[in-house]
Amino acid sequence: MDIQGKNVLILGGYGLVGSAVARAILPHKPARLVIASLRKFEAESAVEQLKDEFPDSPTQILPAWGDVFLRAEWQKDDGSLRSAILAKPTTRRRLIDDILEPLDEDILTSSLLYQLIMGTWGNLGGMPAHIVVDCMNTATVVAYQNVYQTARHLKRQMEKPQEEVDWADEVERLLASLYIPQLVRHIQILHAAMQTAGTEAYAKVGTSGTGGMGLNIPYTHGEEKPSRVLMSKAAVAGAQTLLTFLLARTPGYPIAAKEIKPTAMIGWKQIGYGQIKRHGKPYELYDCLPEDAVSVKDPANLARKGKFGKRAEGFLEAVYINTGENGLFAAGEFAMITALGQMESVTAEEIAQNVVLEILGSNTGKDVIAALDASTMGPTYRAAYLRGSALKLLRRLEAEHGESVAFEILGPPRLSKLLFEAYLLKRVYGTIDNALKPTAEEAAKALENLIATDTSLRQKIISIGIPILLSDGERMLRGPEIKADTAAQGWVDLTPQNLALWQKRLRQLWDEIREQTSGDTSSRYDRIYPSAREWNPDDLSIRIGELVAWILNTEEQGFRFKR
Repeated sequence: MDIQGKNVLILGGYGLVGSAVARAILPHKPARLVIASLRKFEAESAVEQLKDEFPDSPTQILPAWGDVFLRAEWQKDDGSLRSAILAKPTTRRRLIDDILEPLDEDILTSSLLYQLIMGTWGNLGGMPAHIVVDCMNTATVVAYQNVYQTARHLKRQMEKPQEEVDWADEVERLLASLYIPQLVRHIQILHAAMQTAGTEAYAKVGTSGTGGMGLNIPYTHGEEKPSRVLMSKAAVAGAQTLLTFLLARTPGYPIAAKEIKPTAMIGWKQIGYGQIKRHGKPYELYDCLPEDAVSVKDPANLARKGKFGKRAEGFLEAVYINTGENGLFAAGEFAMITALGQMESVTAEEIAQNVVLEILGSNTGKDVIAALDASTMGPTYRAAYLRGSALKLLRRLEAEHGESVAFEILGPPRLSKLLFEAYLLKRVYGTIDNALKPTAEEAAKALENLIATDTSLRQKIISIGIPILLSDGERMLRGPEIKADTAAQGWVDLTPQNLALWQKRLRQLWDEIREQTSGDTSSRYDRIYPSAREWNPDDLSIRIGELVAWILNTEEQGFRFKR
């Protein structure tokens, strides 16, 4: 696609890769470039630097900031949000609901991520993003919440007298740290926002979690090898790749979904001399003279933290190389990690070049989503060929034992509902054309009469958790369990309104069969319904499985996007 004249949003735009992507995109003259980062000063400084580097660019460059995993209303300029939100019961519970409850309009539209993509955050003026480039290290954000540390804390709490423990607080903190629900909700909001915004391209710069190294990676969080935290990061990164793979297989927006996954340490941002900071705080200098040595035989002296040593004047200063998200490295650390056979390195500019080329439509060979497309096994001719054989045996057994409609094991209940409604139409009318003859009211009464008189059929439906809404729309037949809250979600619906909908579907299918068998004998049509596939427009039999599959393909857009 063309970048010129489009609105581009870069998530993680202050970082090493995000900055490189911004510099690579600006020559293509987008109408607007939004640089989003966690902290206000990061976003604003990145924008100022880009304006200095591209003084003649026609692109409007704007900053945006905040934690995209949280609500827009909670944001603070310095990005220090999560701990404060978890400390307050009301916001902590709201966060848990935002993560674990079904996605609704409030959760969606309150999300900072949604507002950034829609262009409704701050001063973005309601201009949605046509292109989203995601340079955030999502896997790190999620996995470094460290559920293992939370578990250790809980274990210590369990050893205390129960009355001393605020279990509501403890359980809520655990729920708020669950990895997969957070990632799933993130992708749900991302997808819904891009569909609403009409986003045309989404490019993710992902991570392998280990810089391309295996479980033998020497750089871990502590001495545990392999590190569970690092493996969690890799697992979350892999899960995000598979969710992006699903995103790319979803019809609608974004039109293109791609992921570039670097598997080496990503370059550097700056080389210099100065204060050495960790998480924004400088290292304070301490000293411990030989005469102040402590005994290693005293366990108290082996505590990870304590009042040891004496504060010296000043802060740690040294030559450093700024590796972006990975922080400051000493020359020795940089030489070690980039040495041949270790993590080695790739530059942010190379990553950015591949991102831009993929957005423009080039095939770089570095898009892992395309690689998954090419290397995963999809449907096969053999399976399709043998499907016919399996269906023949199923039909033979059905002729002996009765038709098999739905068990509500596949799910959701809506599928069972549609299959049983199609079956009722088949039982009463047999063919598509016959089902179109009565009025919707007459059809509703006929189907209700079948339910009233066929005890076995009625039992099969309600026993699997599918209730039957009678034609008056006010009474239902049900068993001890129902698996859906509404008729649309999973009740066999015998109201005239629903039968009118079925007649509308059947008329559309009949017209499609006639169109596909009326003279054009090319390979143009899929001819999914058997009557069209068998070139027999006179056979209008209701085939319940194929009929519901047709509904899912055409009415609900639930078709397989890539074949």
